[in-house]
Formats: sequence, C-alpha cells, structure tokens
Amino acid sequence: MPQHILIVEDDRTTRMRLAAYLKEQGYRVSQAENATEMDEILSADPAELLLIDINLEGKDGLTITREQRSKSRVGIILLTARDDQVDKIVGLEMGADDYVTKPFDKRELAARVKNLMARIADIGQAPQSSDQVEEFGPWCFDRIRRRLVSAARTETLTKQEFDVMSALADHPGQTLSRTRLAEMMGRKAMRSNDRMIDVVVGRLRKKLEHDPAHPEWILTEHGRGYHFVDPKSV
Repeated sequence: MPQHILIVEDDRTTRMRLAAYLKEQGYRVSQAENATEMDEILSADPAELLLIDINLEGKDGLTITREQRSKSRVGIILLTARDDQVDKIVGLEMGADDYVTKPFDKRELAARVKNLMARIADIGQAPQSSDQVEEFGPWCFDRIRRRLVSAARTETLTKQEFDVMSALADHPGQTLSRTRLAEMMGRKAMRSNDRMIDVVVGRLRKKLEHDPAHPEWILTEHGRGYHFVDPKSV
C-alpha cells in the first residue's frame, strides 16, 4: 500500500495543490483543515508523514508538533513562511523532522518528503556493522526501537535525533562536520545559516547528558563540527 501523507493546512488552495502533486508522486494523501480534523483522520487511518502549516487557525502547527512528538514517531515536515526563522528553529526543537518554506518549490518538497519517507522505512532494517557503538557508559543505544535506554530512564528519539546519533555513534572519536552530518541525514544542500544540526545535537544532549551545558559524550569541535567520545577511551 502507498505511504500515507496527511496535509494539515487551512488554506484550501494550497492544500489542494499539495495533495494533487503528492498523489502524482505515488503517495496516498489525506487532507485536514485544522487539528480537530487531523485527529479524526489519524484515529481511523494513521499516517507515516504529517505536512503541517505552522500558522494554522486555532491550534497552531508548533503545538501540534509538540503534542504529536510526545506520543508518536510520525514524520513531521513543517510548512513555514520564508521569514519565520525563529519558528523554524522552535519547530525543530519541538521534534519536527524538517521544514519547507513558502512559496515552496515542488521538486524540493518532493525530495524532502522522499528522503524522510526512506528514513522512516529504513529504521531498524539496515545491517549492523561490528564496530557500531551500542553500549556506552550507562546507556544502551537501541537502534531497532530508536531509543536510548539506561537504568534510570528511556529516551525515545525523533527521526532526526536517531539519524544524528547513528552517524556519531558509527564514527566514535571522529569529528563530523555539520555539512557531513546533514548529508548523512539526507539533506545534501544545507544553507550556511541553517542551524538544524545544532538544534538536533542540543536535543540529543538534553536527553543523553547529565549536564547538557558540559557534555561528556557529544563534544563540540569549534569550527569543525561534533564528535562522539569513543567508549573504549573512557
């Protein structure tokens, strides 16, 4: 069955055009004008991906993102105005996987949707190499269930967090640049002012580190990127 995308957008023209284009790409598409309609559709027909306009009437896209992320791993792409840089960052901090600015290029949207859908499908299916880090300090990185587990708590990872954690853990002791991390997440063209990687690393540190301001595992190499401390060196 084709993957299911739910568009949550209160502008009917935009919503209809999006739906028509995504159907042409082979997806099964549903439409909702607001959060209430979204909930009704999801209860009957869960989706793999939500496309949510940030500036919805009533419950806005940021609130929906926070609520969905607290109970679901569904993919989330936010639709934002070009000058809503703060909202983009807040959306990523709340757990959105990506964003597309309006007016958006259809090919860019299709590429972002395709990349995210591929990551959704691949989670837990990729073969594990012998040198991949699975346990470090008090933590176990459960790749199948996409979570970090310790004796004290369990932290479920969003798709972006899982991608960055996997990339870092697969290269312990090596510094990975922001551009390289973005490429490994499927974002091959990342603008120089895009703070996505920093935001995702910040979210990971809040879940992983005892003191996120003074991290022990995911370290910053200023001007170069990030690296994951090799557990064998600790």
